[in-house]
Amino acid sequence: MEYDYVIVGAGSAGCVLANRLSADPGVTVALVEAGGQDDKLEIRMPAGFAKLFKTEYDWNYTTAKQSEMSGRELYWPRGRVIGGSSSLNAQMWVRGTAHDYDQWDVPGWGYDEVLPYFTRAEHRVGSNKGDVYGTAGPIHISELRSPNVTTAAFLKACAELGMVRLDELNGRSNEGYSPTPVTQNRGRRWSAADAYLRPALKRPNLTLITGATVDRVVFDGRRAIGIEHSGGTQVRASREVVLSAGAIGSPYLLMRSGIGAADELRDAGVELVQDLPEVGKNLQDHLSTGVFVSCTQPVSLVAAESLLNLLRYLVLRSGMLTTNVGEAVAFIKTSSEEPAPDIELIYAPGPFINHGLDKPEGHGLTVGVVLLQPESRGRVGLSGRDPVIDPGYLSREADVRRLVAGLKVAKQIFATAAFKEYAGGPMDPYWGPETDEELAQWVRERGETLYHPVGTCRMGTDAASVVDPSLKVRGVEGLRVVDVSIMPTLNRGHTHAPAIMIGEKAADLIAP
Repeated sequence: MEYDYVIVGAGSAGCVLANRLSADPGVTVALVEAGGQDDKLEIRMPAGFAKLFKTEYDWNYTTAKQSEMSGRELYWPRGRVIGGSSSLNAQMWVRGTAHDYDQWDVPGWGYDEVLPYFTRAEHRVGSNKGDVYGTAGPIHISELRSPNVTTAAFLKACAELGMVRLDELNGRSNEGYSPTPVTQNRGRRWSAADAYLRPALKRPNLTLITGATVDRVVFDGRRAIGIEHSGGTQVRASREVVLSAGAIGSPYLLMRSGIGAADELRDAGVELVQDLPEVGKNLQDHLSTGVFVSCTQPVSLVAAESLLNLLRYLVLRSGMLTTNVGEAVAFIKTSSEEPAPDIELIYAPGPFINHGLDKPEGHGLTVGVVLLQPESRGRVGLSGRDPVIDPGYLSREADVRRLVAGLKVAKQIFATAAFKEYAGGPMDPYWGPETDEELAQWVRERGETLYHPVGTCRMGTDAASVVDPSLKVRGVEGLRVVDVSIMPTLNRGHTHAPAIMIGEKAADLIAP
């Protein structure tokens, strides 16, 4: 099997590339995905994403023990299905700030240069905000159809604390509070597969290969000529191989294919193709903690799984099952010295505990606290056939300080007059820590990922970077990386939007 382009990974960026490259009828494109079809109801139903965790639709990763997180191994869900993590995420479309992209300091990737690729992707509906968004793109972005009654209380609480209401969350700055724009179409999840892949599959020059776990990139000398997947089957690429396997999968495949730190590959028994020591390094993730309180009225999302709500969703596409769980957000600075928000507060009108896998008794509410610009760095390594994921959480004390400051604001939100009729006392496992030491202990004992790993195939102009500004892997030919692993630093938002942007921009770089 030979194609012009072979793309590994049908996640957000891979779906974009498959669509844009195959728009040229003169080329052939293969999209290779380890997972299967995205035909499960819980994928379509916005509130159902937690039920996909630790199933066949999830890579179900576990980190190395984190010395600064009470020695815990943390669960990292990642999508192993058509659409990738856009089929499992909370549908929050949050680009981040202009400062995020300008701080990359990479030619062609400043905010004003990438903004057209965001707007090219966007199809904002139910809003007159076309001056901020695109309105003709494939990604449907809307307001929630049936926001919870307590979400309005969160917005009022933010105002009570002196925060600024944002007319639009996705402008140049996101400092302030807002309901969450979501990637939904008429109350249904709208993934990258819905937006980009499904329409493109009608083309005869695009081939989708599912259930194919890629083992390595195949080289002829220093040129990538294809990939080998499960069972030893090879798929050849006459022009380029593109890795869109994410912040774990892309560096893992580079290393398994002989591109990485020479000594590490030698120890793993992998023949060296190119010595690139930064492959797998620079791992960053949004670490999340939160405050959980009981809800004194039976209105939280605990009631979502009733038969009545299921019928409302199936018949009317409305009701609690259309929630994305993170219904509103606030972006704040914990210090006047911060150039942009360093903490995100996410409001969930339910007890979102342990990734939604735990089912506590009684109604509850959550304000999640997210560290937006971690100073800590980790790595993805190689151990036989399995990646080693070590995010290095809280290895820098400033990360703890910022999270503690964010928790204090979250506690203040539940203490406002706006929440008087809804917010009760601490809800198990949250035990109401008060002092800085107690709050830091809470972070270490219960903090979890917000599902946003990036950085492990860092883009840059320096010789040490893994990919150059055109996303070509340094030192070899015919190989690029196109996904959030190329991001030098995290955005102060969520990573689905920049993943789509990267895919859009890369399509122009590959086939201008």
